[in-house]
Amino acid sequence: MSLRALIRQSLDGTEKDYTRLPLRRAVFLLALPMVLEMAMESLFAVADIFWVSRLGADAVATVGLTEAVMAGIYSVAFGLSMAGTATVARRVGEKDLEGASRAAGQTIVLACLIAVVIGVLGWFAGDSVLAAMGASQSVREIGAGYARLMLGGSITVVLLFVFNSVFRGAGDAVTAMHSLWLANFANIVLGPIFIFGVGPVPAMGVTGAAIATTLGRGLGVCYQVWRLVHPNGRLRMRPAHFLPQREVLGGLARVASTGALQTLLETASWLGLTRILATFGSVALAGYTIAMRIAIFALLPSFGMANAAATLVGQNLGAGKPDRAARAVWVVGLYNFLFLGVVSVAFVALPEQLSRLFTSEPEELAYAASCLRIVACGFLCYAYGMVFVQAFNGAGDTRTPTLLNLACFWALKIPLAYVLAVPLGLGPNGVFIAITAAYSALTLLAVVFFRRGKWKTNQV
Repeated sequence: MSLRALIRQSLDGTEKDYTRLPLRRAVFLLALPMVLEMAMESLFAVADIFWVSRLGADAVATVGLTEAVMAGIYSVAFGLSMAGTATVARRVGEKDLEGASRAAGQTIVLACLIAVVIGVLGWFAGDSVLAAMGASQSVREIGAGYARLMLGGSITVVLLFVFNSVFRGAGDAVTAMHSLWLANFANIVLGPIFIFGVGPVPAMGVTGAAIATTLGRGLGVCYQVWRLVHPNGRLRMRPAHFLPQREVLGGLARVASTGALQTLLETASWLGLTRILATFGSVALAGYTIAMRIAIFALLPSFGMANAAATLVGQNLGAGKPDRAARAVWVVGLYNFLFLGVVSVAFVALPEQLSRLFTSEPEELAYAASCLRIVACGFLCYAYGMVFVQAFNGAGDTRTPTLLNLACFWALKIPLAYVLAVPLGLGPNGVFIAITAAYSALTLLAVVFFRRGKWKTNQV
C-alpha cells in the first residue's frame, strides 16, 4: 500500500481492528492522527502567548502565574484520561463493546463530578490565587478576570481531555484529532478578536484571551458530545451507561488518582528548576523559558505517538495478545526515535537561529541556545522513554511511572541541578544537564521494568 493510501486510510475515520492489522500498519494508522492532534496543540501554545505578549509584561505574568496553578488541574485531567484510555481500550480489545461503553460512561460521570467542583472553586478563587502566587497589584488588577475565567472554565479542560481519552481508547483517534483541532483553531481565531477588539466586540485585553480559550474548548467539548451520542459512533452509548456504578467508579478513581500524581510529580518538579535558575537572574530564566517552549513545540507530536502506544497496549492486552502489545511499543519507540533524531540534529545545529525567533537579546539568546543544545542530546533516549511510560499507562499500570517520576525528577533531577549549578559552578548549564540526565535515567529504568513484563498481567 502506498504512503498516500495509508495516510488516507488513517484519516478516513472508519473503524479498524488494531489487534489484527499488520503491526506496523496498525501503528501508522493510529499514530498519524494522534501526532496531528498534538501538532495543533503545539501551535496553540505558541499562538496564545504570541498575542498576549503584545499586551505587556503584566499580561504575560498573569498568564504565567495562572498556568502554574492550572498545572494541577491538568494533572487531574491527565489522570482521568489515563484511566479512560486504559479501561476503554481493554474492553474494546476483548470485543466487549457494552463493557467499553459502560467504562466510557463511568469515566465521563467521574470527570463531570470532579470538573464541576474544580470549576466552581476556581471561579471564586481567581483573584485570591494570583495573590497567593505573589502577583503584584498591577497584575492582580488586570489579571483577576483572566484567572477567574480560566480556573472556572477548567471544566472544559477536564472534559476535553477525558472525552478524547475515551475516543483514543476505542481506537477513534480521528475524532479526538478533530475535536482538538476545532477547539484550538477556534481559540486562535477568537484570541485577537477578544483581546484587541474587532467591530462590535470591545477590546478586553488579557481577559479576552481567557474568553477565547474557554469558548474554543467548549466548542470542542460540544463536538465530542455530538460524536459520542451519534448513532454511527464507535461506542454505542445509552443513558444507562451514565448511571453511577460504585465498583466501576472506584476502579477508575484508583487508576486516575495515581495517574494524576504521576503527572503532578513531573510538572511540579519544574518549579524546583525554575527556583534554582531564578538565582542566576531573569536573563537566564528568560533564556531557559524560551528554549523549553521551543522544545515542547517539538515534543508534543512525539506525545501523540506515545498515546498511540497506550491504545495499542490496552487493546492488545484485552485481545489476549501481550506479546503483540510489547512489539507495538518497540515499533512506536523506533518511529519516535527517528522523528526526534531529526529534531535533535536541528536543535544542536541551529539553536541560535531557532531561539532568535523569540528574542534578540544576546544574553537571553546565549542561554536559550545552550539549553536547546544540551536538552536535545537527551531526545534520542527519551524518544523511547515517553513511549514506555505511556505503555504502562495504557495497561492501567499507573503506579510504575509514578514511582519512576518520583525517583528521576525529585530524587535525581532537582538535587543534581542544584549540585551542578551551584557547588560545582556550572551555573544554568548545570540545570540543563540535569534535565537531560533525569529523562535519560527515566528511560533506562522504564526499559528495565518494561522488559520484566509485569504490566502484561495488570487488571483494569
